[in-house]
Amino acid sequence: MSGDGESQPPLVRRLAAEAVGSMLLAALVIGSGIAAQQLSPDQIGLQLVENAAATAAGLYAIILMVGPVSGAHFNPVVTAVDAAFGGLSWRDAAAYLPAQIAGCIAGAVLANLMFDRSAVSISTHHRASGSHLLAEVVATAGLILLIFALVRSGRGERAPAAVGAYIGAAYWFTSSTSFANPAISVGRMFSDTFAGIAPASVPAFIAVQAAGGLAGYGLARLFYPPTPTTPAQAAQVLLPHTDTAAAANGAA
Repeated sequence: MSGDGESQPPLVRRLAAEAVGSMLLAALVIGSGIAAQQLSPDQIGLQLVENAAATAAGLYAIILMVGPVSGAHFNPVVTAVDAAFGGLSWRDAAAYLPAQIAGCIAGAVLANLMFDRSAVSISTHHRASGSHLLAEVVATAGLILLIFALVRSGRGERAPAAVGAYIGAAYWFTSSTSFANPAISVGRMFSDTFAGIAPASVPAFIAVQAAGGLAGYGLARLFYPPTPTTPAQAAQVLLPHTDTAAAANGAA
């Protein structure tokens, strides 16, 4: 239940939205990386431009697509922080996690197949250097602070564009190209392409993403202290996901 007394969509509907959204996100990140490799061989900088631009624009669209149903988390760290702020029960948060991971794995398989590759190809792209791990702390902390700064200041409707813009920029200002998401880190293991990550690098990435999420949570609390409306606002991540919209559609 959201803090304003309106009911959220049924859990099964929210889980389906998280799985589909996560699948599209992984397909977007990996598919655009494969396309960039094919279109701009041996031009790493141009490949990154293409991958970042597609991800930024596509993420904006995907959040708009499923945000009103599940909040468009697609990210266990976002889900955990939402639960910590009271916008989601911990029981529901635990249910979101496998949906997000399964969706990201399915998206990697889908991207591979769309570009006529093996359905699964384990990545050999090792990324877990000290600089990459520091970059993931920064990327994840910034993402969490952005999302909850908007929500806790009553500007949640700006989140789709803001999150897309932030991730697109973070491809460039972080050495890790800003995964900032444990679920997508797992999914990207299954594609040995431009956007992939070797399995050996994933545990360290997930650990520092969790640390970044904790830092972002602390900064959001520091900059935007709790108010009586905070739980209701927290339930709107990333877009309002109550049954109000569904009722309006039915009335129409």
